[in-house]
Amino acid sequence: MTRAHRPCCAPATAPVAVDTTRPPAPGPVTSPRSTRGQVRLPGGEFAMGDAFGEGYPADGETPVHAVRLKPFHIDETAVTNARFAAFVKATGHVTDAERFGSSAVFHLVVAAPGADVLGNAAGAPWWINVRGAHWRRPEGAHSDITGRQNHPVVHVSWNDAAAYARWAGKRLPTEAEWEYAARGGLVGRRYAWGDELTPGGRWRCNIWQGRFPHVNTAEDGHLTTAPVKSYRPNGHGLWNTAGNVWEWCADWFSPTYYAESPGVDPHGPATGTARALRGGSYLCHDSYCNRYRVAARSSNTPDSSSGNLGFRCANDEDGDAAHDVAHDVARDGDGEGTAS
Repeated sequence: MTRAHRPCCAPATAPVAVDTTRPPAPGPVTSPRSTRGQVRLPGGEFAMGDAFGEGYPADGETPVHAVRLKPFHIDETAVTNARFAAFVKATGHVTDAERFGSSAVFHLVVAAPGADVLGNAAGAPWWINVRGAHWRRPEGAHSDITGRQNHPVVHVSWNDAAAYARWAGKRLPTEAEWEYAARGGLVGRRYAWGDELTPGGRWRCNIWQGRFPHVNTAEDGHLTTAPVKSYRPNGHGLWNTAGNVWEWCADWFSPTYYAESPGVDPHGPATGTARALRGGSYLCHDSYCNRYRVAARSSNTPDSSSGNLGFRCANDEDGDAAHDVAHDVARDGDGEGTAS
């Protein structure tokens, strides 16, 4: 069934920033290649795209096309708050959300003084622009990440993710690598574990249950993020490739790219205005955003942030781990996108 396009469950752009006086982060820090926390995947050929006709036409999940990949490495999990904290301590990195002074928080979990609530996102009123929301204070000034060190870091832009990857001696995965890895070796399936959402009546991912966007019954155990090693890993040993947090990919996004994509190691369009996102988040629900399917795609501007945007890293089989990310940032000029 072809579905009518509906906006992503992460805001396309954050509301107008209120404070851009904070200084930018220090210059990029590039570390030697590291495969810490990664699994090696053998590569090979797979069918990329939506074979069920369940995607949003504007997302460009078709045509299904054969892609052949070289061997590569990819993180077992999304990057955690603990790992991101180590990066910030080592480099002094200031995230885009911190520089802009605000970020998007889901309306049911805002923890901030009334004066910090700056308005709703256009077209997605459940997203609230909250002054002072960033990775250390994900719901606003009255929140912190105590007890969430092993949860995925959120409120990170593509620029922030790319900077972390360089520091870690890694890079961001291409869309093709991400989908190959997320499929876990299964051929032509809807999800990373098969075609049924809740096999045996059990939840296999962290998404919305109830009536979006006002009632979440949290049957899967989580209102917002879950620890990065929740549920079961897929057949490649990757955790939470569906739901939990959206994950940035290296590629520029185009809804028509699949029709022209090269068959070997595609890296996305040469230019663009938005970067690709994969995996869906804890806010996805079939009634609104069924992008927890393994073929699902979305996108956002490189400096956008919200309470459900995270990432994981990848690596070449050998060679310069930071090359691809550094190349993408150089190709994007100074690494900045449209203002959040």
